[in-house]
Amino acid sequence: MKNRDFPWWLLLLGLLAAAIIVSAAVSADSRVIVAAIAQGLGVTISVSLIAYGTSILLGLVLGLLRASPFKPFRELATFYIEVVRGLPMLVILYYIAFVGAPALAAAINWCLRPFINLGWLAPVEVRSFNFTVRAVLALTLGYAAFIAEIFRAGIESVPRGQVEAAHALGLSHGQTLRKVVLPQAIRNVLPALANEFVAIVKDSSLVSALGVQDITQLGKVYSASTFKFFETYNVVAFFYLVITISLSLAVRSLEKRLKRRVHP
Repeated sequence: MKNRDFPWWLLLLGLLAAAIIVSAAVSADSRVIVAAIAQGLGVTISVSLIAYGTSILLGLVLGLLRASPFKPFRELATFYIEVVRGLPMLVILYYIAFVGAPALAAAINWCLRPFINLGWLAPVEVRSFNFTVRAVLALTLGYAAFIAEIFRAGIESVPRGQVEAAHALGLSHGQTLRKVVLPQAIRNVLPALANEFVAIVKDSSLVSALGVQDITQLGKVYSASTFKFFETYNVVAFFYLVITISLSLAVRSLEKRLKRRVHP
């Protein structure tokens, strides 16, 4: 590797990580901070994974509707995507948590009103939807709009001639989409989809605004009770950097592998 290509930024990041690890090893206070914040690591990862998986599914549906030849479907999908992409993620989070959840509970109770009146079912209460569920739903609805545009771009990147050739061979629209278009489209957008996972991990910190016990929330609580803001948020930043840098390196490796397959 040439000297100019050496990832000096990664070396500096490794040195910083080593310094934080050594500090945690030799300092009792640092060990306490790491132990306190690490309890939220599972919440951060689980919220990110669930929200990412569900947003991929919803984004794929929206992307297909966005690229649909049927205009009403295309217009509805475009309306949703443009509205959601125009809103800050924190606003979506608050809206789903304090407007969407009560509205959903009211809608369920309205649908089940005959059974509730007969005493067969108990009314659904807003508190039945805990804040972690609301946070995951908000991230799903928000990121699905961005992922839908990624899928749409991937679908449109497939040459039109291949679609026409598939139709000439007797394949239906659904078969062409499933066997010809989607395999190529998904391969083309894999790096972009992986980058969205990095983004959703970072935005998962917003769930702390609802009191969800993730890394950021535990760091906020610990620093407020001990006034050790510098030490605490250093550890919070370290956790996020380890996750996101690892994912970013994995994305780069994926991009290189895909390039080698296209241009061996």
